[in-house]
Amino acid sequence: MILTCPECATRYQTDEAKFPPAGRQVRCAKCGNVWHQSAPVTVAEPELSAETVAEAPPLFDGMKAPETSARRTYAPTLPRPALGPVLAIAAGWIGLVAIVLAIGYSAVRYRQEISVIWPQSADVYSSLGMNVNTHGIDFRGVDYHRESEDGQIVLAVTGSIINAGTRELPVPQNVRVTLSDAANHEIYHWTFTPNVTTLKPGQTAPFLTRLSSPPAAARRLEVRFATPGT
Repeated sequence: MILTCPECATRYQTDEAKFPPAGRQVRCAKCGNVWHQSAPVTVAEPELSAETVAEAPPLFDGMKAPETSARRTYAPTLPRPALGPVLAIAAGWIGLVAIVLAIGYSAVRYRQEISVIWPQSADVYSSLGMNVNTHGIDFRGVDYHRESEDGQIVLAVTGSIINAGTRELPVPQNVRVTLSDAANHEIYHWTFTPNVTTLKPGQTAPFLTRLSSPPAAARRLEVRFATPGT
């Protein structure tokens, strides 16, 4: 015997011997609809009372509806990769890049201090186009002028010595002044001793050095620190 739910049209196959002559209440296992189903033939069975229907489980509760011919296909669910290891690797790379950038910034920002502590680094900075002073002490405002004294020409060279570092530094005691011609060939030089021995960070000390009867061919002047004998 085939029954059809009047609500959702789901069809069920059941044994007609289970129905009394007066029929009985049935419930759709799919949508839960309850309706009175008449018996197909007269069967000598007592009519079910309302209490019996209420207490007895629905006929189709727990029964499986017959499978239809249509088949459903399901796409396989691929497992998602765990985010924890991926985030950890990304954080590690970000941290490494930040460290490299911080080291690079410090190497450029404090190149003067580094070159003072490690003079060999001056060659590295020079190859990168960054000049540094390994002494930490530098010259500022170097200038010169000619003047006459007792009928002689005197070349006066002035300027300042400055501590460009971040700590107190000793001042090299041998300053070399070089005169060169128009082709930048050295034609004369002399040395003098600064009037200070140490300078604090940012401190400056003026200097003045004079040369009587300078070479007439002198066109260029250079002031630098030098070791004794050079």
